[in-house]
Amino acid sequence: MDNVVGPAGRLMAAARLARDSEADRDEHAYWALVLEAAQEENGETALRCGSGLLGSADVLERKVGCDLLGNAADTHESVRSEAATALMALAEAETETCVLSSLACGLGRTRDRRAVPVLVGLSRHEDADLRSLVASEFTFVTSGLPDGPDVQALIRLMRDQDPDVRNWAAFTLGFQLEQDTTAIRDALWTCTTDECGEVREEGARGLARRHDPRAVPLIAGLLECDGWSHSFTLDAAEILGVPELLPALAGCEPDSPETDRAVAACDPVRRARMEDDAWTVVTELERLRPGIGAALSSPRYESVHRMRLTLRATHLEGADADYDVAPLLTRAGGDPVRAAGLVVADLTSSGGERTAN
Repeated sequence: MDNVVGPAGRLMAAARLARDSEADRDEHAYWALVLEAAQEENGETALRCGSGLLGSADVLERKVGCDLLGNAADTHESVRSEAATALMALAEAETETCVLSSLACGLGRTRDRRAVPVLVGLSRHEDADLRSLVASEFTFVTSGLPDGPDVQALIRLMRDQDPDVRNWAAFTLGFQLEQDTTAIRDALWTCTTDECGEVREEGARGLARRHDPRAVPLIAGLLECDGWSHSFTLDAAEILGVPELLPALAGCEPDSPETDRAVAACDPVRRARMEDDAWTVVTELERLRPGIGAALSSPRYESVHRMRLTLRATHLEGADADYDVAPLLTRAGGDPVRAAGLVVADLTSSGGERTAN
């Protein structure tokens, strides 16, 4: 590949420069070329070039091959299966950590469930940085099973000796995935006593997303910690939505939108008002457009402020839409009747399917 000219040659030259200089600008230049190659011919150029590089005896060329395949798969769904197949074949024999890191990242971008066993195997690698990366990639490559091999691997990684590995595993299983079992909750509960503060917060947040009552005093305690980052903790408080958290929230930054959303979710009066207003939007829509099929839903792993309004009336032209209720009410100045009118106006102007906030 050293003698190859054209895009592949420029890409390898940029990769070697980035490796040797360790300068950010050279790293950015390399990735810009990778992304450019991934865009060409709907990813087919990157697929061909990357697959060819995987068979090279040169470590860097194999790494670049993984980068190309991963970015092509991320950009073009049509090449994902073939890219995943090539990367999984390389995984059977690859031993270089830097290549395995790019391989794991590439598999994540394919979103191919066939890669779960490969990532599970890499989760036992001796390199802690690679184990951390693998833990994060289970966000995109998952079995979808409550007790799948990916979940079991993440639970094991939550007991890893390296705090960064534990942190990524707790974040992925607690916040990114939506499986909920006793084993998962027990693992998250163990994280709440971890020596690493970030792991403790991820454990508490993961329990909060599953509405586990054990999370309430943990979240309150984290909110009251001086000097501690409250961003994720406020998210957890908003999801729990219980009045027991109001005293702790009173000490948080009052002008913060995150604090206000958490308080609104935990305050019974404000929460009830939000739910009543949302229902008023539905009933008003049915009055304005009978049979419009308006319905409310609240994702299990989100707060009341993530409530969604859906319209699914196939017999009415232009009545197919999704809205986040909170932004819709804000747009209407807090008036649910006006909010319903805005929805009807949107549907009238769009004349078809619409997704809006």
